[in-house]
Amino acid sequence: MNAMTAGERRAVATLASLFSLRMIGLFMIMPVFAIYGQALAGATPFLIGLAVGIYALAQALLQIPLSQLSDHVGRKRLVIFGMFLFAVGGVIAALSDSIWGVIAGRGIQGAGAISGVVMALLADLTRIEQRTKAMAAIGMSIGLSFGLAFVSGPLLAGYFGLSGLFWSTTIMGLAGMAVCYWLVPDPVTSVKQTPASYWQQFRESLAHRELLRLNWGIFSLHLVMAAFFMSIPVLLTERAGLDTRQHGWVYLPVLFGSFVAILPGIIVAEKKRLMKGVFVGAIAILLSSLLWLSAFHSTLTQLVAGLVLFFVGFNLLEALLPSLVSKVCPPGSKGTAMGIYSTSQFLGAFVGGPLGGALSGHLSFGYLFLVLAALAALWLLVASGMAPPPFLNSVMLNFEHLTAEEAPAVAERLRAVAGVQDVVVVVEERVAYLKVDKKLLDEEALRAFPATAVAA
Repeated sequence: MNAMTAGERRAVATLASLFSLRMIGLFMIMPVFAIYGQALAGATPFLIGLAVGIYALAQALLQIPLSQLSDHVGRKRLVIFGMFLFAVGGVIAALSDSIWGVIAGRGIQGAGAISGVVMALLADLTRIEQRTKAMAAIGMSIGLSFGLAFVSGPLLAGYFGLSGLFWSTTIMGLAGMAVCYWLVPDPVTSVKQTPASYWQQFRESLAHRELLRLNWGIFSLHLVMAAFFMSIPVLLTERAGLDTRQHGWVYLPVLFGSFVAILPGIIVAEKKRLMKGVFVGAIAILLSSLLWLSAFHSTLTQLVAGLVLFFVGFNLLEALLPSLVSKVCPPGSKGTAMGIYSTSQFLGAFVGGPLGGALSGHLSFGYLFLVLAALAALWLLVASGMAPPPFLNSVMLNFEHLTAEEAPAVAERLRAVAGVQDVVVVVEERVAYLKVDKKLLDEEALRAFPATAVAA
């Protein structure tokens, strides 16, 4: 059976809406706060950047602990608590007339770090053969949320001010609590997120050369993005002469155009197996956008050209990086590798906000973009040395019975099957994780094992 059940479709739809509500609320501040934050008492460029990035630090610190805690206190309960913190943080920020109050509110919003918990809940509510589709739907909702936030943020702030923007995040938090309580199904069983092999996987993922390159990449990408938007809203207002309410109408066609433009790149990367070339090319596009803006940022046409290049590179990299992580991580370690990857992403956003604010307070716009271009050039150098990723598929074998004594022999037999490139056997879960080349795989030999095979 390849189709999702009605319960699975409901779980995916409701959890995707939870992600959207939270992500829209977090992203809406980004395209406007560099302007509106200046009116807050005690504001400096550095503190404005800190207010933008502080939520990411809380996310980075609490994402993994909360995911593990959800094994013991229940997923839905923790998701509701996270959305409650998101709403409370919005109230604190909305009522504050100082930059420190907004920083506190944003930090509290970030402390509801429930992305990993929501993913775990999704795993509880979907069969493993449907999980890839479910995760893809969540990914699409995040991309859509990003676009909606960049359009709605300037409009809401323009009509209702900064406090109105934060009140809207409170409403989204309360709506998320209601969705989780009344609409998200209750899981019958929970898939444990803390296997006995977790710390071994964690150490291996941290030391993995290619994963290190990719973690540095997502750190750099979100650092550049957060710092980038410490200047773009100001330029659209001061150089292009646009009212802040009009900024969203600039971002809308730019984002839509960039999403269309990256589709051929994604297809070529996967179908033609040119992942490294497209990936390195996307970094080069990001670099070229920053170099362009360092020299040309005085008119609306120049700014739009730079924004188009930036978002083509950014969105293509956002699409390719998770795929690369899944391709190069050791079998059975995808969850651990993605946890480290997400933490690197949040840390990049945290560093980028204050850095962009500090640089914008001391450098001209041209020099700010040159500094970011230097960071992108360093990333390009690091990425150029990466090995082309293997185009392998993940397969998981579920054994009804598997003992520690049997595991070495099972692993050896699996490695002998044509097309099997790597094997990890986890006795505690009675599972073997395989990386296989579908073109070479001897499926008959694999079916001879007393286990059920599913795509991991």
